[in-house]
Amino acid sequence: MPARFSRCELLFDFMSVYRKLLSRILSGNSDANISFDDLLKVMRHLDFECRIRGSHHIFHRADVPEILNFQPKGNQGKPYQIKQLREVLTKNHLINEDDT
Repeated sequence: MPARFSRCELLFDFMSVYRKLLSRILSGNSDANISFDDLLKVMRHLDFECRIRGSHHIFHRADVPEILNFQPKGNQGKPYQIKQLREVLTKNHLINEDDT
C-alpha cells in the first residue's frame, strides 16, 4: 500500500529541500552543480514571473530592478547565472533568516 503524506508533511519536505538548495546557491561553492530545474523552482518560490523565449527564461519581479535571463547548459544552470542570482538575492534582501 503506497504511503500517504499530509499536506503539512509535503510542505515540510519541500521547505527542507528548498532551504538546502538555497544554501547551495548562497554558498557559491557549487555554482556548476545546480540543475536548471532547481534554479526554476527557486525563482518560482521567490515569486519571480517568467517569460520564455526559445531557451531563454527571463525572470522579473516588481520590487527587483534587475531582470534575470537564464538558459540551460544541458540540464544544468550556467555558473555565471547562479552567481548573478546570488548577487540579486543579497542586494535586494530577498532572503529571510527562515529561508536559510
